[in-house]
Parts: sequence; C-alpha cells; structure tokens
Amino acid sequence: MINNTYNYLLSDLKKLKGVGAKTYNILKKKKINNIFDLLWRLPKSFTDRSESTKIKNLKIGEIQTITLIPYKYNFPRIRNLPNKVYCKDDTGEMECIFFNSYEGYIKKILPLNKEVTVSGKIGQFRNKYQITNPKYVSEDASLIKNKHNKYSLTEGISEKVYNKIINQILTNLPILEEWHNNNIVTKFNNISWNKSIIELHKPENVGKYKSNFYKRLAYDEILSTFLVHSEIRKNIKKIKKQKKVFDLTFQKRIFSKLEFNLTNDQNKSLSEINFDLKSGQKMFRLLQGDVGSGKTIVALCAAANVVKSGFQVALMAPTEILARQHFNLANKIFDKSINLEILSSKTEYSKKKDITKKLKEKKIDIIFSTHSIFQKKIIFNKLGLIIIDEQHKFGVNQRKKLSDKGGDNCDILLMSATPIPRTLTMTIYGDMDLSIIREKPKLRKQVKTYSKPDSKIDEVLKFIQKEIKNENQIFWVCPLIEESKKLDHASAVQKYNFLKKKFPDKVDLLHGKTDTVEKDKILRNFLNQKTKILVSTTIIEVGIDFPNANIIIIENANKFGLSQLHQLRGRVGRGDKQSTCILMFKSSLTENAKKRLNILKSSTDGFKISEEDMKLRGFGDILGFKQSGIKIFKLADPIHHSDLFELAEKEIKYMEKNDIQLNRYKTLMKLYDQADVINDIV
Repeated sequence: MINNTYNYLLSDLKKLKGVGAKTYNILKKKKINNIFDLLWRLPKSFTDRSESTKIKNLKIGEIQTITLIPYKYNFPRIRNLPNKVYCKDDTGEMECIFFNSYEGYIKKILPLNKEVTVSGKIGQFRNKYQITNPKYVSEDASLIKNKHNKYSLTEGISEKVYNKIINQILTNLPILEEWHNNNIVTKFNNISWNKSIIELHKPENVGKYKSNFYKRLAYDEILSTFLVHSEIRKNIKKIKKQKKVFDLTFQKRIFSKLEFNLTNDQNKSLSEINFDLKSGQKMFRLLQGDVGSGKTIVALCAAANVVKSGFQVALMAPTEILARQHFNLANKIFDKSINLEILSSKTEYSKKKDITKKLKEKKIDIIFSTHSIFQKKIIFNKLGLIIIDEQHKFGVNQRKKLSDKGGDNCDILLMSATPIPRTLTMTIYGDMDLSIIREKPKLRKQVKTYSKPDSKIDEVLKFIQKEIKNENQIFWVCPLIEESKKLDHASAVQKYNFLKKKFPDKVDLLHGKTDTVEKDKILRNFLNQKTKILVSTTIIEVGIDFPNANIIIIENANKFGLSQLHQLRGRVGRGDKQSTCILMFKSSLTENAKKRLNILKSSTDGFKISEEDMKLRGFGDILGFKQSGIKIFKLADPIHHSDLFELAEKEIKYMEKNDIQLNRYKTLMKLYDQADVINDIV
C-alpha cells in the first residue's frame, strides 16, 4: 500500500484549491491526471514583476509593477464602455481599465485611498498611462513583487491561476524517504527528491538541464524505467520451458537455396536466436536491423528450426501484403516437409474454418497473418515461436502480455527495421534481449541520393521518363503537412493529378484514406508492374519489398526527420539494379535542414544516421519521440544525459548480480507510473 506521505502526489486534481470543473477538464485533456503529473509541466521562462517602478518612469509596451493609490472610479452606464479607476503615486497619474468586470469586483481589488500594487503591460491613451484588465492586483505587495513562471499553458488557464496551483503543490510537497543508495546520491551533491522538485520550478532555474537537481530527477526517470525492464526480464527468465531440440541440417539446406551468403551479423544473430530456442529459458528477443539488412531470412531460418523440433510457428506482420511477402519467400526456400499457410481478411470463410481446424490438429507448421492470428478462436496445437515483424508500436505493457501468449514453451521474437541509438534502445527495448544486424548484403548496391529544389522538377520528370522506358518503377512520396490528414491527403491527390497528365495510365495513388481492399489492389498492381509510378504518403515507409522499384522521390524532404527519410529511402534498392533517391525541397532551406539532407546523402548506415539525427535535435526533441509518439521521459534526454543512462545501466547490473530486491524502490516506481507493469512482481 502506498505510504500516506506521497498519497498526496497521486491524488486527484480536484483536491487542489482553484481547480474547478473547467480547469479540471482542461488539465485532463492534456493527460494531467493527478498532482504528480502537474509537476512535470515545467516553466519555459518567467516574468519579472519584482522591481517596482514609479509612474513617471513607466515604459510603454513592457510589463511593469507599480505601487499606487486609487482615488476615483468611473463606471459608465453605456454598454461596451470600459470601467476606469484613476490612480496616482507621488510622481504622476495613470488609469486601470476594465472590460467585462463588475463594479463590486473592481471596488474590492482597488479600494479608494488605499495603497495597492498592480502589475501588467503598460499602454497609453491620450497621453495617459494605462493598464488594461490587470490580473496581478493586491494590497500585499509581496504576493506580486516576485518572478512569476511562464508555462506552456492550455487555453483557458491563465498564468496567474497556473502559478497559484503549482505554488500550492510545492508548499504541500511531502518529504519522501530516499530510495537511492549513498553512492548514487553523492553524485548529485546529496540533493533530495523534494528539494530537486522545488528547485526545478524556481524561475531562475529555467533551462538548467545540467544542474544537480535536474540530473537527479532525470536519473529517477531513467532508473524507474530500467527497473521495470529488469523485473520483466527476470520474470521471463524464471519461466522454465521445454528445450527445442534440433540440428542445423535443415538450416544448411535453406542456405544452399539462397543466391547469396549471409552476412556476419546475420549469422551471429541467428546463432543467438538458436541458442535461446535450445535453452531451458523462454526467449524474449528483439531482432533489430537496418532497412534491407536481411532480418526476414534470419527469422525464417529460426522458424524452420522450431518446426523441426516439433513445434508450430506464428508469424505476424502489420499488413496483409507484407504477410504474403513473407509467405512467398518461405515457400521459395522451404521444401514440402514444412506445411505453410496464410490467413488474412480476404480468406474465404470455409478456408478460414479449415485453417483453424488444421492449426488445432497440428497439420500447419507455420501460419502467416496479421494481428488477427491472436483471436481467441485461433487455437494452436503446440505453438513454440511467435514472430512479429515491425513491432515498433508495441509498448512495454503490450510486450509483457505478448510474452504470456502461447504458454511457457512459446518463445517470442520481435523484429524492427528502425535503427536507433544505444541509449534509446536501452530505454525502449530494455526488457528484451537484443540481436543487431548492421551489415547490408554485399551484392546490394548503395542507393544514390541527390537533393533537388522544386524549381528543377522538369529535370526530375525527364529522368522519370527515361526510367519508365527502361522498365523501372517509381515511388513519389508526399509529406505530412502540419500533421494534418486532410492536408496530407490533398497533397498526394494534387501530385497524383499532376503526374497523371504527364504519364497517362501509368500512375496510381495511395494515402491514409484508401480503404484496405483498394490499398491491397493498388499495391498488387504496382508489385506486378501494371503501374509505373505510385504516388503515396508515408504509409509506404515500412516493410514492403518491391524489387523492381528503384527510384523514390520525396517531396518537401526538409519536412521529415532524418530517420524517417532513411526508412523511406529503404523502399528502393532491394533488387540488383542501381537505385536512386531524390530529395525535393523548397528554395529556402535552414542551415539545420541543409545539414540533415547532407547527412543522408553521405551515408546509408541507419545507425549512424540516427546518431547524427539526435545530435542535430534540440533538448527533449529526441529521435523517435515526436515522430512515433514514444515519449518516455519528461526530463531525461538520451543524448544530453547519456552519462545518466550509463550510470543507471551499471546500477541495474549491480542489482541483478547481487539479487537486490525492489522494496526500497516501490515509491519511485509508483510515482513514475510503472506500477501497473510489475504489480504482480514486487
């Protein structure tokens, strides 16, 4: 049970003074669900109201603080005219102007002949100084003459109201028992969690990312995440499974059918997977590889080994066309001793019924499908391996549930074509063992990458004409514009209509509003070379292999992140032809945009590109976080705080080696909203 000293932090927002129904609903919409959540809405800057100014020294257009005496009211009876309060000090006179404020309220905050402190933006009308609708008014000057934080506020909550709410929380902030050991705390100059939070919200500390208080709190976030990953790993490792027994005879037969040799990284990854499959512990492994690095063949070899050990395999892909692509490759490299089947939304009812029956009777060895394979009515006889391709949208909770699928004897292999830096890998996939394929097949030609301004589109069109005559195919990608699906859709449609006039009967269109049946038809036509140009949004980013498509044109390339551009470029260069990527851009590019495009032109190494991408981004704007929605941390930053990630990793390894229990960290994990993952563990 949570200790009462920090129950306050996890309590409902309605317990706060000043949080009525309207403010409560606004905060809820921003996913601020409790008091603790509010602490991470950090001040972006501050307004200095601490210095008092005389009326004669006021500066128009600036926020200034004045101590004055109201001496006369003017409340006109004509609607829409403002209420006025005439004020003075020993140097001059000015007016406080109020629109839509009641007389009683004005008289209450500005009583005649009493000294009042007012702060606001100074205006001027008919040579008289004015403050319109001042929000900072008090007879107690100490309440105003301070530095007031400015937050990224939601519409409907004023700076004054928000500051009052935050100050109320900081005043009632409980003193929590320290969860770190002395060795860790000394690295942050022995600053406590409580003190760190208070320092975090001081106006003078805005942007002090390298301070002890900031780093202490960032480390808390990192460690809480790593603790969860560690517990999940340990929990999975405790599961005893039936060892899969196989030799490499069939694997060698598969190799003999391939037109290429596996790279060193592919062989190493396959050996790691085979070792896990043969062990008495359940496998929970991520196979991470750059685009075009050959993950699928590794996964299929592992699947064949599992089948030869007497188990069934389920391979899940995000789209039907990708599932079929894997199915076709398996049919090509396996012999008739392995029974394959594919299940999709297009599979006829009678066929689905037959497949379901055969799976239950173990007459199907490997089933290829989309996520529908995990429906309750699909029952396996002896499921021994689940392979999930392009799993990047799965979170920790979903992966944990997935690891429970198929029972204790079922191993899990996830695949991702999104290369990310080590600090992010530790963060996102720390609950899993990891195999990485960096090398590309030796026979694969490097994609030539060029950048072109929009003004040279005629040159691009001539190049496209030539490629079509040579029986080649082209992807033409239109960007997301201001993250609007409607505008994105319109952009693709507009380009489709333009190209259709230039290349009649050779162009097709694919975007987010295309329904599933039509989408599959369009992709199939492109795969079968019935169309030559596919105009698309970024939905072609992941997975599908079109060997004959060797040109990709990306419009407004400067609008994309580096890693997304690299993923898009990976749609070509999959056959034996020379491939080309053309990055189109508007005439004016920022220096940062030029750097990003130059990095992409100079390298096809996804891991190197992701590292460079991180270096170019601002604090908190980290690779994958904004693009994929994976925003794990509120304070910690994988590039600026890489030393904290290494420290947390070292601490976790020490805890695992010495079997240190999590009791002392329960508070940390409850506060950082990790408890739902490990409630049954700690």
